[in-house]
Amino acid sequence: MFSHIMVGSNDIDRSQRFYDALLAVFGAKPAMRNEAGSGHMRLFYQAGGSMFCVSEPINDEPASFGNGSTIGFKCDSPEQVKQFHDTAVANGGTSIEDPPGVRSGSIGSLYLAYVRDPDGNKLCALHFMK
Repeated sequence: MFSHIMVGSNDIDRSQRFYDALLAVFGAKPAMRNEAGSGHMRLFYQAGGSMFCVSEPINDEPASFGNGSTIGFKCDSPEQVKQFHDTAVANGGTSIEDPPGVRSGSIGSLYLAYVRDPDGNKLCALHFMK
């Protein structure tokens, strides 16, 4: 359904350090840096047929996170969720909500963790439990 997800950054080098480490959890190589025609820097990551991008805002306004928005990353195991969480925190992210663990609800049981990246974007790592 999605071709890519892009978030904005106010410090592209800080974002690259964060996402290079974090997305390596999924086997992504370090970012491919790209300068847009406008002169703004962008980062592109690819893994498992998906693309995640980070960009300096093209309109020159400060990057901001979407209140109520969450970007979810599918994990293969609870251990990968924990690795995602711990890698995020070790590289400038912030752990939010409950600690990594099992949550039960109307869609079944999930093992998940929530973090915010250095620009405040809310990220979720989740594994559907059987």
